[in-house]
Amino acid sequence: MTMQVLPGAEPFSHDGNDVGVLVCHGFTGSPQSMRPIAKRCADEGFTVRLPRLPGHGTTWQDLNRTTWQDWWQAVDAAYRELAARTQHVVAVGMSMGGTLATLVAETHGRGVDGLVLINPAFEMKDLRLKALPLLQHVVPSIAALGGDIKKPGVQELAYERTPLKALQSQRQMWAQVTRDLPQVTQPVLLMHSPEDHIVPPECSELFMARASSTDKTELLLTNSYHVATLDNDAPLIEDETVKFIRRVTGAS
Repeated sequence: MTMQVLPGAEPFSHDGNDVGVLVCHGFTGSPQSMRPIAKRCADEGFTVRLPRLPGHGTTWQDLNRTTWQDWWQAVDAAYRELAARTQHVVAVGMSMGGTLATLVAETHGRGVDGLVLINPAFEMKDLRLKALPLLQHVVPSIAALGGDIKKPGVQELAYERTPLKALQSQRQMWAQVTRDLPQVTQPVLLMHSPEDHIVPPECSELFMARASSTDKTELLLTNSYHVATLDNDAPLIEDETVKFIRRVTGAS
């Protein structure tokens, strides 16, 4: 059955020049959290795709009927469309969107010119996650973690519940992507918040230590929490992303 998409959660698409930008949103969120950065890239003339991941932007029950392979399929299809249409592709992602963007880099190698990560999720050491394999069969969901934003009055369009079968599937994706981090050789811009109540800074440290890229730039988002694209550092994130895309693709 087709689920009603929440207003504001629609995907974003823009046809521009021969530089493609693939933008990935996070778990239980929607394209809303990444729309400002996608629109900025479109305004700069780039060709942009920001897909709505299956099960997102509808209901948490809908998300619980999907797996990480479904989310990956949507991102990979968007990548392939960009790669066929443009000369260069840069993958941009926040949180689980960062995991998916990293998987794009691992999978497509030289077909990806660069990688922009914002508070990306990789291996999580939270002890509560150890109960998930059993808990997912007993409890469908727990209270949500979304909306971690420092800036007053800003809301992320995210679910109020975290569906556990989908969360367990995300863990399986983390494990695979983390294992294959040495396959990442592209230039990387990694921006992360020292005060993040969802994804620990260890995820960014792990990426910096394990990725094989020789061109890595790390930037601290000192005035934002997890959903940094909607937070105080959003203008900085957008400026640095555009500068990075221009540098790695040679776009004038």
